Amino acid sequence: MIFGALPLDQCHGAILAHAIRVGDQLFKKGRHLSADDLSLLAEAGHRRVVVARLEAGDVEEDAAAAALAVAVAGARVRVDSPFTGRANLFAEVDGVLCLDPNVVDAINEVDETITLATLDRYKPVSAGQMIATVKIIPFSVPHDLLDRVCAIARATEHLSIAPFRPRHIALIQTTLPTLKESVLEKTVEITTRRLAAFNCSLMTQRRCTHDAPALHQAISDCLDKGAELLLVLGASAITDRLDVIPTAIHASGGSVEQFGMPVDPGNLLLLGAIAGKPVIGLPGCARSPKQNGVDWVLQRLIADLPVTARDIRRMGVGGLLGEIPSRPQPRAGRPAEPNQGAIGALVLAAGQSSRMGTNKLLLEADGKPLICHVVDHALALGLAEVVVVLGHQADAIRQALGSRPVRFVLAKDYARGMSASLKAGLAALAPETAAAFVLLGDMPAVSSTLLRRLLTAYNPVEGRSIVLPVHGGKRGNPVLWDRRYFAEMQALAGDVGARHLIGEHMAEVAEIEADDGAIFRDIDTPQAYADLLQGASS
Repeated sequence: MIFGALPLDQCHGAILAHAIRVGDQLFKKGRHLSADDLSLLAEAGHRRVVVARLEAGDVEEDAAAAALAVAVAGARVRVDSPFTGRANLFAEVDGVLCLDPNVVDAINEVDETITLATLDRYKPVSAGQMIATVKIIPFSVPHDLLDRVCAIARATEHLSIAPFRPRHIALIQTTLPTLKESVLEKTVEITTRRLAAFNCSLMTQRRCTHDAPALHQAISDCLDKGAELLLVLGASAITDRLDVIPTAIHASGGSVEQFGMPVDPGNLLLLGAIAGKPVIGLPGCARSPKQNGVDWVLQRLIADLPVTARDIRRMGVGGLLGEIPSRPQPRAGRPAEPNQGAIGALVLAAGQSSRMGTNKLLLEADGKPLICHVVDHALALGLAEVVVVLGHQADAIRQALGSRPVRFVLAKDYARGMSASLKAGLAALAPETAAAFVLLGDMPAVSSTLLRRLLTAYNPVEGRSIVLPVHGGKRGNPVLWDRRYFAEMQALAGDVGARHLIGEHMAEVAEIEADDGAIFRDIDTPQAYADLLQGASS
């Protein structure tokens, strides 16, 4: 191809390289110049224009793009008409995009003038969705170059759609007394929607107690009813290959191919098989409609694409599917800190200190009031906001906290007990707050290190929407609560906190081992204060 500024008498049939306005007309880039065009250009005072002239053996850009697109396209892929050196490829059916990344790379390595761009391998696509595009960069390419890339494309069925195939899918949920009926029903609803995205429906569902014999019987029942794919979601997450779900799979004559996957959310997924039927031990994130590792495995199996243990182990690149409020975010020049726009803290500081005889929050330890220790630990996390709930001697608490970047809210009926303070604080949280710590103002020994550990463990998608510390098998404070529980907490009354809600939502609780008993030590008596000071001085 000849490219450059040529005299008009050499431009007949050439391709205009840049748009030119000629009188009231705009000659666009790519225009094949006719004799009349050249006359108008001459009348407008042009003597030379930048053009491309094809030589023997050159293939014009549209023809080249179409040829490569046709060579690339496999089963259930449609090639659209080329334009400006581009040919787009579309899915003809709903399914999963199959391609070989090595072939894409090989095509793009041949020459910079020929490019192929695609969606991600194994991406679920809909009929009519664009899946790839061929773009020829210059106005033409040599025929032998085009032949080379087309030969690479034709060497294998490179780009195709594996269609989703409806099949009999069964869902089995195991239960524990602490697992609410509403959670089970919601899981069925979410699973039904998830399968609908792959043109499938839930044909059978079973529930059984969370033990291997009961689950073995439920599996047998589903297989007897013709289930082709089993989804098993435990009331408690799978933690080992000897846990309830893998034990039941083995008891049913099956095998466990892989436990765990490098995809987050979705780490605790289990893949097995019974009599040739796939079995997926679902992680807790399957109860969420958000994309997770379950989708990656399901979409392939429903499209009749095999999923091996090696396939799962190779899902790590791109396996971080989405940041959630608990995830630390990178900050330039300093360590990762919690997402600033998601997690808050309530510091309850409204009580009357009746057992102490004086306002305990204003007593000092290590040179500052107890309430300042609690607030400073919360501020060290870099949370979205820290709200201090005031009541008794509100002005004195404000003064003690000085210029610390907190927001104050007054619980007008604080005398009615802790629930009044809690409700006032919840109502004051910003609407975008995804979760909040509930911190007691008289527990200064709870460190920011422990708070950060609780924050890191928080993951509602994985079923950890309530996070609390334990020591010696006993639960303590503080507790990190997901927003979904705020409404129930607002219904509390009297001098009680929200501890009873933990028992009602045990399936969503994550217990983090604390290093010491600070999670139990509230400083509400003179003796407790003396012990605190003694510990600080020793």
